[in-house]
Amino acid sequence: MLRYLTAGESHGKALLAILEGLPSGLKVAKEKIDAELARRQSGYGRGARMRIEKDRVEIISGLHKGFTIASPLGMLIENKDFSIDHMPEVVHPRPGHADLAGALKYGFDDCRSALERASARETAIRVAVGAVCKIFLNEFAISVKSKALAIGGKVTPEAVHKIIDEAREKKDTLGGVFDIAISGVPAGLGSYVQPDRRLNGRLAQAVMSIPGIKALEFGMGFISANKFGSEVHDAIYYSKVKGYYRKTNNAGGIEGGVSNGQDILICAYMKPIATLGKPLNSVGIKTKKAHPASIQRADICAVEAAGVVAEAMCAFVIADCLLEKFGADSLKDIKQAFRAYLKRISQ
Repeated sequence: MLRYLTAGESHGKALLAILEGLPSGLKVAKEKIDAELARRQSGYGRGARMRIEKDRVEIISGLHKGFTIASPLGMLIENKDFSIDHMPEVVHPRPGHADLAGALKYGFDDCRSALERASARETAIRVAVGAVCKIFLNEFAISVKSKALAIGGKVTPEAVHKIIDEAREKKDTLGGVFDIAISGVPAGLGSYVQPDRRLNGRLAQAVMSIPGIKALEFGMGFISANKFGSEVHDAIYYSKVKGYYRKTNNAGGIEGGVSNGQDILICAYMKPIATLGKPLNSVGIKTKKAHPASIQRADICAVEAAGVVAEAMCAFVIADCLLEKFGADSLKDIKQAFRAYLKRISQ
């Protein structure tokens, strides 16, 4: 089983992760992880924090001469803006953030104790985890890519930049829509045997765990609810050259909780960022009196960055499912089992 834990706060000393369950024999290049971290920090509409932090990973365990040795992989990203103990109190919770819910749950009288961990800054170390999973999936010609489809309802680069600039001037924020395409996944990952093993459920949980994601769909998704079954389901064909194949992919690559051999297609919807330059009404958690919400340093828009985080989360799930099906001890043995399986289902 592949699993990970992360730790660290937005303005704490560092972010760290332990990724356990990788097989031995996988070459892990730090440069590839750093490249994914840089992608997460890019995108029009990012805030000042991206100019402060230049995320680089330090691999502190789990490798010998650049190759995995099946022990836990430890990774660390230092925060240059290490100032958690000197930051001002946050006593006017922001609507849309974890400020108030976290303070109520854990008994804080300063929302900073909640927002520091709830912050999307934590996703940087998740991207490092996902980058390692991408390296593993590449050994099997499986790729995970994302693309922003719309921001604030706009789709062209010019219109997107214009509306982000408008939001910045208004001291407002924007959300949007992005898709994820997972290519090269063989039929047979996931399972319908138990609910928690269904591949679509596992991917949905992973993507929905990203701050700001409010909805997602697979394949045709929401539109399919308004159509006849004959317009939705993907007819099955067979030829000696192609084997089983489809002419459409309305299912988004998953049927019955199991991958069917087509690309897995996910579309995710991100709400506008909760911190507003012109804050909404709130209440002081100490005074209980009306007061504008707190203003914290934040992005105007982070849809493209969220897509990179979603790639990482999907890569983790697919890597976990691959190891679940083909073994988890050594890369050489997994590849052998993978090739044998592909040969069997192609006959």
